[in-house]
Parts: sequence; structure tokens; C-alpha cells
Amino acid sequence: MVRDWTAIIPVKRLSAAKTRLRGAVPAARHADLALAMVRDTVSAVLAGSAVAELLVVTDDPVVAAAVTVLGATVVPDRPGADLNAAMRFGADEVAGLGRFRAVLAGDLPALRPEQLDAALGAATGRSFVADAAGTGTVLLAAPPGEPLDPRFGLGSAVAHATSGATPLTGDWPGLRQDVDTPADLALVLALGAGRHTCALLRDLGLAVSCVPAA
Repeated sequence: MVRDWTAIIPVKRLSAAKTRLRGAVPAARHADLALAMVRDTVSAVLAGSAVAELLVVTDDPVVAAAVTVLGATVVPDRPGADLNAAMRFGADEVAGLGRFRAVLAGDLPALRPEQLDAALGAATGRSFVADAAGTGTVLLAAPPGEPLDPRFGLGSAVAHATSGATPLTGDWPGLRQDVDTPADLALVLALGAGRHTCALLRDLGLAVSCVPAA
């Protein structure tokens, strides 16, 4: 597969990230968990064969340093507004409308590179992948010449379908399973989380039996 795609991942400041996940680990390590999931997501995206460049839109210096080491390009969040604004900025302004662009959630620690490659290979026109629950969105792709037009938020799967995006229906469990709650984290561990998330949980003394994602 030719590396045609530019991927974009927006990441909040760690102090404000994943509020519904609080309590899954001790409070002092909550930001570390959020960062570990971002690192696993970034690692999987860059390990695939479809993505030529990964832009991480963030104003958090810790996130910026961590993803730069992994090979991502950091873009300051100039809009400084919401998730959709950050996605539009990264995809349509920084990457530009002349490229194949895909925005992803940053909390996909069980993502496998081959699953992302398959999803992007199936994308024709503006397309999206719903989350495991079927109500949210984990990936939105747009071809050259077409604005991203992200509709992330409550009920985003319906919002994206209503806006004309095509739902992609492949069996990609690691791509679909984002982590918003402690229950989601348990599901990710059953799928096999990446090495950063697994290492953090084991460092905390938690008895997890996750097999690191490839």
C-alpha cells in the first residue's frame, strides 16, 4: 500500500484529558495513562503502510515531546477552541485540501497498524469509522479537494452519516475501541493494549494480562 495519507490526531492538554476515565488509576498517574494511550495510538499509526505523515495538534509540551520522539510532527493548536476546530485546522489548513487526510481519536491503545491500513484502503470519498458502541466516531477520512467537516461529539456517528460521510463497516476491534471510561479500558486490555499502556499499568502494580499490540 502506498503511503498516501496524512493522519491528524488532536490531543488536549493532559491536565484536562479523559475526565470520565478518572479513577481507573491513582489520580497522580491519570495524566500518565492519557499520555501512554496517545503514545500507543501514535506508534500504531506510524507503523502502518498507509500513512505518510502524522500531525499531532496539541499545546501540551509533554505530549509534544513524547510524540516527536516517536516520529510525529507537532502542530500548535492555533484555534484553541474545541476538538472539531483542531481537526479542521490540522487537516484542511496544515495538511491542506490537496491531500488524503484522516483524523483519529488519540485514545486507541489497542489499535493495530493493519486495521488502520484496511480502513483507509476502504475509504472512498469522505468516510468514517464508528466506535465500538456504534454512536461515536474514531476516524474520519477525506479525499483531496473535499473539506473534512468533522462532527465529533455526542452522537457523532449519526452526525457524520447525516452530513454525507460513508460509514466503513470492517471488523477492526482495535480501531473501534476508544477509551472514555474504566470499563472501556478493561475492554482494551482484553483486546491487547500497546506497550506503553501495559507498562504503565504494570508499573502501578495492577494485575493486567494484556499482550502488547504489534
